[in-house]
Amino acid sequence: MTYTLWYSDLDRHSIERVGGKNASLGEMIRALRREGIRVPEGFALTAGAYTDFVHHNELGAAIRAHLEELETGARPLAEVGASIRELFLRSEFPAPIAEAVREAYAELSRKNGVGELDVAVRSSATAEDLPEASFAGQQETFLNVSGASDVLDACRRCYASLFTNRAIAYRTKQGFDHLDVALSVGVQRMVRSDLASAGVCFSIDTETGFPDVVLISAAWGLGETVVQGSVTPDQYTVFKPLLEHRKLTPIIDRTLGTKEIKLVYGDEMETPTLEVPTEPSERDAYVLDDEEILQLARWVSRIETHYGCPMDIEWAKDGRTGELFIVQARPETVQSRLDAGVLKTYTLEEVGRELVAGLSVGQAIATGRVCVIEDARNIDRFEDGAILVTEMTDPDWVPIMERAAGIVTNSGGRTCHAAIVSRELGTPAVIGTGNATDVLEDGQEVTLSCAEGDEGFVYEGVLRYHESEVDLDDVPETRTRIMQNVGSPSAAFRWWRLPSAGVGLARMEFIISNHIQIHPMALVHYEDLADEEVKARIATLTRGYETKTRYFVDHLARGIAKIAAAQWPEPVIVRMSDFKTNEYADLIGGDEFETPESNPMLGFRGAARYYSDRYREGFALECEAIRCVREEIGLRNVLIMIPFCRTLAEAERVLEVLADNGLRRGESDLEVYMMAEVPSNVILAEEFARLFDGFSIGSNDLTQLILGVDRDSAELASLFDERNDAVKRAIRDLIDRAHRHGRKVGICGQAPSDHPEFATFLVEAGIDSISLNPDSIVDVKHRVAEMEAERDATATRPSRPRVRMPAAARGRRPRHSY
Repeated sequence: MTYTLWYSDLDRHSIERVGGKNASLGEMIRALRREGIRVPEGFALTAGAYTDFVHHNELGAAIRAHLEELETGARPLAEVGASIRELFLRSEFPAPIAEAVREAYAELSRKNGVGELDVAVRSSATAEDLPEASFAGQQETFLNVSGASDVLDACRRCYASLFTNRAIAYRTKQGFDHLDVALSVGVQRMVRSDLASAGVCFSIDTETGFPDVVLISAAWGLGETVVQGSVTPDQYTVFKPLLEHRKLTPIIDRTLGTKEIKLVYGDEMETPTLEVPTEPSERDAYVLDDEEILQLARWVSRIETHYGCPMDIEWAKDGRTGELFIVQARPETVQSRLDAGVLKTYTLEEVGRELVAGLSVGQAIATGRVCVIEDARNIDRFEDGAILVTEMTDPDWVPIMERAAGIVTNSGGRTCHAAIVSRELGTPAVIGTGNATDVLEDGQEVTLSCAEGDEGFVYEGVLRYHESEVDLDDVPETRTRIMQNVGSPSAAFRWWRLPSAGVGLARMEFIISNHIQIHPMALVHYEDLADEEVKARIATLTRGYETKTRYFVDHLARGIAKIAAAQWPEPVIVRMSDFKTNEYADLIGGDEFETPESNPMLGFRGAARYYSDRYREGFALECEAIRCVREEIGLRNVLIMIPFCRTLAEAERVLEVLADNGLRRGESDLEVYMMAEVPSNVILAEEFARLFDGFSIGSNDLTQLILGVDRDSAELASLFDERNDAVKRAIRDLIDRAHRHGRKVGICGQAPSDHPEFATFLVEAGIDSISLNPDSIVDVKHRVAEMEAERDATATRPSRPRVRMPAAARGRRPRHSY
């Protein structure tokens, strides 16, 4: 029998002989290496070798006897697992197998020009890495193994790891016969990522299933720290549809991880690897540069295309050569198997005190009592339905993770063990909080929320929440374009399955206040700030950036890009900042640049700021972010909207400032819209139509100014109503006059979903688009379709002037030249 096979002789059909992991490595070497995808060479010790090892040492009957003791309850899992593993560790390799391994290892060393090559020895079970059953992490991997004797010992330990407690429990749950699963072992040249970096990639968004991105996690040193979750890594998100445009840089998100430790080569044979603290400069630096991020993303995208399914991939960078390598690839097993026709949503109905925050996993909400367990040896005290709180998890924790209502960890990123298992179990988790085990107390009642975007929160107490399902399989088409309002980039991917025609309102100020947090003028004039405490806070937030203003531009651009990517190629209308002076003053450093106003709602806001010397430099940063999204990232479906533009002269000045900042209306498909929220916008609709490409009705401000009612006044709340005849007449008048001049009109607000009769009025008036909060879209689409059908049936629908839409708005991919 041939006991060893070179990776270059394997392909995806070799699973029965060498297991999923080895078969996948062979497939990539054979099919993808010629395309420039680097995979380290190695060899597999076949599943047949494992079978002969078991037979030679007469282990089968003993293993079965131990497992029967487990099944009958005579002995606990821990004792049974330990007894079986000891059987393997005391056994010897048959001479033919040992000789085959020694010869293959010697040949691999010769090919690499060394006497004894450093290798990774990885388990590869014959049932693992299948789309229907992920065995990832169930067996052991040994790194920095050198010398034939140590390679053989690592192979024996891999065999033993087929019967770790977690592996036994997992196979039992999945219904696999323990003796029907054989183990192959992979022996692969080590990539010296201990001198550089490593991590994990997914060819799909792991939380929402959004298919058009590559998600990359990266940390210094060997990649086990990322897989195990012992560090919070950097995270990069790349937009796949624009990857082949070599002039573009479609990196739509970049998050700096804390990366407190790294795994490197050890100094002794007994300690092949060890964890060491990272340097402060490493913690403050991004692990990968843009070209490396894009190269990995292209490889991941190509691998996904080759396999025909979303993929979970491990990568490593060699610190000696600077080369990137793919070291593992397996099918993604969670999002790719969910029912795409049903969108489940969770909404908190109460506000609670935030205790800790981290990365959200699962998009759900859970409540329960905290159970803090910092050591796997104490997992027996876990209570079913509790919120598990720990430093991090590994496969030994799976039995209690299955019984948890929610999971919270101090460390880890989106691709760590806790995150992966939580997704598989459908359990919400908050990952990488930094201090959960210190802040949360045993028995404390909490609410864990992963339904608010990329960030997950643990709140004090049991809060009310609502759970609902939206059926996406039978949503009607409508002539009226139904769009969505989006404020948070972190929630953009959550709604990608919705049948919306783009984004009618993306609020820039949400990104500034929640993600940037700093007043733009405080960044422009950082050196001149008088408050040293404010300067210190800004210095902390902007660490890793060469200039303070670059921090603003990058964060704003990436936030907008995430929203635009989720809707590509449909149009995404981004409203330039519309803070009031009191809101600007609340930003870090804002007090030094804002003057208090008695009525901020009617004060220095919107268009008036953009050309003023008080804010012109801040507006330039906003424009640079938009230019970056459209020209550097390549998302030209981003259009812009100017809020609160009072006069024609003001409109002309704003358009001039936009052009001065590289955003000239009409160039590179750029369209500029205006918010119709001031009565002058309606009265002078024809004149404004010459300057802008369309109108978006801001019904709140328009109602306030037409009725003379403060929208924030509780005393006058009963008078504030968009359905008032004066407001409706203004809206109908604007639509008619805009259409006569070939301009589109939309509306963004909650009124059409809250008031069915208002939606009916808008459709009858000929509105081109209605932009809503995402959770209202499906209901309103059904309602609008019924209205349109009724009008068609009675043949009373008045003819509407033909309004030419841009390519993106007509639902076709715009022809962009890069």
